[in-house]
Amino acid sequence: MEGNGSFWKWLEAILNENLISLGDSKLTVGLILTLILSFIALFVISEWVRRFLVRQVLKKSQIARGTKESIGTMVKYLIILGGFFSILQTNGIDLSAFGILAGAIGVGIGFGLQNITNNFISGLIILFEQPIKVGDRIEVGDVSGDVIQINARATTVVTNDNISVIVPNSQFIDSPVINWSHNEHRIRFNFPVGVSYKEDPEKVKRILIEVAKANPGILPNPEADVLFDSYGDNSLNFNLRVWTSEYVNKPKVLRSQLYYAIFKRFSEEKIEIPFPQRDLHLKSGFEKLGI
Repeated sequence: MEGNGSFWKWLEAILNENLISLGDSKLTVGLILTLILSFIALFVISEWVRRFLVRQVLKKSQIARGTKESIGTMVKYLIILGGFFSILQTNGIDLSAFGILAGAIGVGIGFGLQNITNNFISGLIILFEQPIKVGDRIEVGDVSGDVIQINARATTVVTNDNISVIVPNSQFIDSPVINWSHNEHRIRFNFPVGVSYKEDPEKVKRILIEVAKANPGILPNPEADVLFDSYGDNSLNFNLRVWTSEYVNKPKVLRSQLYYAIFKRFSEEKIEIPFPQRDLHLKSGFEKLGI
């Protein structure tokens, strides 16, 4: 029993050991452990609230998926912010001492944390303005894919090859961003098609429209149409324009399907697909040779 009493006295002495003083507050080993456990619990609870809000409370609403995720993330940040100060006050931390700490952090930001701060603020702008949302199909720089997660520092984009690309949030604010599904998940694609000069343009248009209507991934409304684009060097150039919501994130698949079907129909209808041709006029050299 005496040994146990000595152990508890030793443990109490360790926990009450003063490490740092902040104003009128003293940070002991026990207080620091309490703060660490409290902050871990705060982050776990805030994430649970975010998921519950998005997957349960907002699940049946008509709000878009990306907007639900943004609301959940903002609520999470508010809980963390409020919980942070609540934990400090509950444990008797002198918040006035954080003025000095804030000044030190400001100096640190000025020297080496500009990018982190820039990305964090950019993340807040993205959540409030929603230039991109979870589920959007975007292109930024050389990255093209679907937004699956927007975090405080960076956004996760998954490409068609199932590769996750972590893009800093500031890049969505400072650089041009193509959002294929910003207004709605329905876009128009343009596919060029060339035929020989001897073919009838009206017949080509009819075949292209029929091929487009036969593809289940193309929307019937707005209807597909064909533009006579130009007189090329070796071909009559047309532009097949189609609307789709199914192939927003995989336009190359739709293009492949249409080109397979177009090639088949052109073969059946005896429509000639041209290839580059050049006429060579060999005159001056042969005249000198007397040919």
